[in-house]
Amino acid sequence: MSEKLTVADLEKEGDIAADYLEALLDIAELGGDIDMDVEGERALVAIVGEDLGQLVGKRGEVLDALQELTRLAVTRETGNRSRLMLDVAGHREKRRAELSEIGTKAAKKAQETGESVKLQPMNPYERKIVHDAIAAAGAASESEGEEPRRYIVVTAS
Repeated sequence: MSEKLTVADLEKEGDIAADYLEALLDIAELGGDIDMDVEGERALVAIVGEDLGQLVGKRGEVLDALQELTRLAVTRETGNRSRLMLDVAGHREKRRAELSEIGTKAAKKAQETGESVKLQPMNPYERKIVHDAIAAAGAASESEGEEPRRYIVVTAS
């Protein structure tokens, strides 16, 4: 069981992550500024700037790996498992909007047709956003399958 982290703890996570990422940007000879915030129970760190696509990669795979490495660096420093969220060039924010729209459209289709709607496989973070959008649209959903091919099935509620 982990104890609840304070805002100060989360800000410290953000500072550690920013130092780690600034060093990485220097090594890679990439520009970019680091923004930090705290939302709910996690630190949010963003790298903002131009020409950062290589830090996002295809379908966000490089970003996911970079986030995991940053979490490991923070965990090593603090001794606490980090739930830090990293964004690069607004990729996660754009993706969140896309996923919400996918969920809302799938809910509408399930409600209009009365038939289940199966969505493409997604990672747990993406499925959470879609499940929330589906619930907000008044439909029901559940995840099926095994990782990494786990997907959402939407039904009219």
